[in-house]
Amino acid sequence: QVQLVESGGGLVQAGGSLRLSCAASGRAFSSYSMGWFRQAPGKEREFVAAISWHDKTYYSDSAKGRFTVSRDNAQNTVYLRMNSLKPEDTAVYFCAAERYINVPTTTTRFNSWGQGTQVTVSS
Repeated sequence: QVQLVESGGGLVQAGGSLRLSCAASGRAFSSYSMGWFRQAPGKEREFVAAISWHDKTYYSDSAKGRFTVSRDNAQNTVYLRMNSLKPEDTAVYFCAAERYINVPTTTTRFNSWGQGTQVTVSS
């Protein structure tokens, strides 16, 4: 397993932008599919975006057109650029990693998780 540390969360007004980062420890980062999930109070953790080990990207319907997931294998980091933020995007955002999985869009496919970073969007 890898160790994951998210950063970049914060308070932003509706319509604003944030970029989340997830730094991974260990080796062979390029072999990991990386996912972003979020959990709002009282709700289940839900898929937001992911990038596979072969650089295919996936987005939830709510993220399409507003969020962009990317990775920098040299820096062992995955990013989530979030534009046009809405109050309903408020949640704790988690990064997840798993080696060589395809269609990395469900929580059960990942064994390594970060501690999460809070994103709050005010109206």
